[in-house]
Amino acid sequence: MKNLFDNTQIAFSLKSDTELERAYFLFKLIANEPLVRIGTAVTNFAIKASLPVEGLIRATVFDHFCGGVNEDDSLRVVDKMFTKGVSSVLDYSVEGKEEEEQFDAVLEKTLKLIAFAKEKKSIPFAVFKPSGFGRINLYEEVSLGKKLTGAELEEWEKVVARFEKVCKASFESDVALLIDAEESWMQDAVDALVEEMMRKYNKTKPIVFNTLQLYRWDRLDYLKKLHEKAKNEGFFIGMKLVRGAYMEKENERAIEKGYPSPICASKEATDINYDSAVKYMVEHIDRMSIFEGTHNEASTYSLMELMESKGIQSTDDRIWFGQLYGMSDTISYNLADSGYNVAKYLPFGPVKDVMPYLIRRAEENTSVAGQTSRELEMIKAERNRRKGK
Repeated sequence: MKNLFDNTQIAFSLKSDTELERAYFLFKLIANEPLVRIGTAVTNFAIKASLPVEGLIRATVFDHFCGGVNEDDSLRVVDKMFTKGVSSVLDYSVEGKEEEEQFDAVLEKTLKLIAFAKEKKSIPFAVFKPSGFGRINLYEEVSLGKKLTGAELEEWEKVVARFEKVCKASFESDVALLIDAEESWMQDAVDALVEEMMRKYNKTKPIVFNTLQLYRWDRLDYLKKLHEKAKNEGFFIGMKLVRGAYMEKENERAIEKGYPSPICASKEATDINYDSAVKYMVEHIDRMSIFEGTHNEASTYSLMELMESKGIQSTDDRIWFGQLYGMSDTISYNLADSGYNVAKYLPFGPVKDVMPYLIRRAEENTSVAGQTSRELEMIKAERNRRKGK
């Protein structure tokens, strides 16, 4: 089992030589932190100044990390990946909106994705990000338990109604729904809303999934308390488990506002927290479903070993492995080839609207020690294999 992810022939079987070279070029670029900073600044400027750079972006970074400019455009990638047993989670990756009509547009898009998923075996989950349904500051006020003004209360009721509408649609369509995590200062409001949806729609199996960011030291405890509620109130738990995406922002804010950081003290502590949460869920798999979102090979092996020790089949629908499109193909395709449930998060949206997501991806890759070097090492190995070296 331990060398499973070294098979580059399986991992890159869908990539042409040209696509492999593009991947090599992009990860070489991402490995260079100053270049990422310069590239980010230049790209932002070019887009804001309406310079004709969309074609270049589309041909390079966009096509590597995204499925297309809309859901129909993305189906080509969805179908292609599914030939190798890798499913897709279509992720409308437009960030940073603040207006009610924009939130309603994201709602409509999410409902459309649920309908898409209902019709296609290759799309087992729908997904949305809570900040796509309402203002971040409003979630924060609700998280803090502040008394809302009449207008804010009305606004919050619209957020709740959007959650209700998509969760109900998922339940009626029998499509599992992943709800992404946000920054800690707005997550309490999200958790409370998602819990309410779980109570309502997870009575016979997990349909609604929350997300635990396990670089937060309090999340395992939260999971255990939620489990108690689920047992007492008779509902199932769906969880996407990730390490987390906002570490620098979280630490900076904690220092600035003078409260203890919600982030684990070290990478080792985060890894222990993550693997403990996975273990806890596997031990209580009778009431839970896991979507393990990780690019970490050790964590992936760990879950595979847990499944084996508990006699859980690789095809058991309660356990899914997930990675982002354009990354960790060595994990995704080798897992799928071995019969495990695998889904790639497949971002899509207009090029200029998806740029904040792509920039965050590049910055995260630069800051995650070992991630980019591992990608490069595997791409190099496949290039050499194809050249017969």
